[in-house]
Amino acid sequence: MAWIILIIAGLLEVVWAFSMKQSEGFTRLGPSLVTLAAMGVSFALLSWAMRTLPLGTAYTVWTGIGAVGAFAVGIVMLGESVNPMRLLAALLIVGGLVLMKLASPG
Repeated sequence: MAWIILIIAGLLEVVWAFSMKQSEGFTRLGPSLVTLAAMGVSFALLSWAMRTLPLGTAYTVWTGIGAVGAFAVGIVMLGESVNPMRLLAALLIVGGLVLMKLASPG
């Protein structure tokens, strides 16, 4: 169950990163509120997952999901550039997340 909660927390990190970009420096109310709400729930779920998962594992997976998710959202929704080096970097992060999961209890 902790892994499912952690994945949801990571996905919410993607939501708040995207909405923070859309808030234009917290000058737009709607995206700013989404950012703050998603941050709060993401942190709370991360905290819950850390009750049973090791700190290093939970935090690494949480930030990795957020990083790769924000990378993908940036490409798909914001038209950010994609090139072989950026794709390789994202794949290496995903590989590290898989290894972290395989090496961790829970």
